[in-house]
Amino acid sequence: MRTARATPILAGVCALALGLTGCADRASDTPDAAGSGPAAATSSQPDVNGDGKVVIGVISPGDLNDNGYYESFVSSAQTFADSKGWSVIKIGSVNPANASEQARNLCRQKVDLVALAAAELKDAIPVAADPECAKTAWYAPSSTDLEVTPYIALSRDFVNESMLAAGYANGILMRDAGMTKAGYITGPQADFSVMGAKAFEVGLKMVVPSATLATTYTGDFNDSAKAREAAQAQLSQGVQALYPYLGGATDSVAELGSGKGAIISTPGTDRCGESAINWSVSVVFDPGAYFSAALKEFADGKLAMGKMREWHLGKDSVPTVLLCKGTDAQKAELNAFIAKVGSGEIVPDKVIAQAGA
Repeated sequence: MRTARATPILAGVCALALGLTGCADRASDTPDAAGSGPAAATSSQPDVNGDGKVVIGVISPGDLNDNGYYESFVSSAQTFADSKGWSVIKIGSVNPANASEQARNLCRQKVDLVALAAAELKDAIPVAADPECAKTAWYAPSSTDLEVTPYIALSRDFVNESMLAAGYANGILMRDAGMTKAGYITGPQADFSVMGAKAFEVGLKMVVPSATLATTYTGDFNDSAKAREAAQAQLSQGVQALYPYLGGATDSVAELGSGKGAIISTPGTDRCGESAINWSVSVVFDPGAYFSAALKEFADGKLAMGKMREWHLGKDSVPTVLLCKGTDAQKAELNAFIAKVGSGEIVPDKVIAQAGA
């Protein structure tokens, strides 16, 4: 999931009613020593291969209709492409072991931009240097430290920032409701999902020192049966706030927890306005927002290969954390916390390290 957060995250996404242009203006660029990348990928955008049309190719490790992180990426691509009269080729549920071949297939179909929806597909990145991909630009989001090469543009957010704030938001709601037990359900025990659990727990305990966190790794972000079984087990153990840090299995867990009156948080997108599930917190690290900003640059012929753009909580519109139905006082408390992260008064990495998590 988050990779592109994940990435980790797994990830994100000011699609969903947030200002994309504002995000692009405030985000920071970190140039790589390798330079700006192949001339073909920077001087002829968006029609990189010069065939008179623009085609975006997206490969994703997740369900393209998961109502969350993975769907955000492809829906943002489609929306932007439609506005420009471009085409999009979308391939979902890609096994990371097959990422390289799927990427090569996109190059053979003469796409102008290959977009990896998450860092789980990082093994495809070297393919960007292949001769058959010479007239192709590349993009990927990540919450992990992917290597920047001259052939790809990257966006990065930071798991510890958004997940610490997610825990803090849950902590506010739990404190005011007299709750102490939270649960975290995710897929594989990957670096970003483990980091997310630790950061979430520290954030909780910043508000509710006596809080406990039950963590379950199901091994699959999209297996609803496994995720629902894990959620039922946690709820039966008294969990009162449930975080489905999942992909396609998110709604199954959220519906179950919401029906039991648990505090429920989203994994990546803003779903506060929905009625089918009673979302309490939207943890927004929506990769569609990052991708939309990159596509805007691509349309303007300015998406530079060999660079990484960073997105920071409290500095950019995304990532962020929202209380869906909190009181004004609760929202002000959360916003003050986020502002302190943005100003550097609170440094998530240090807070988590000091907590011994």
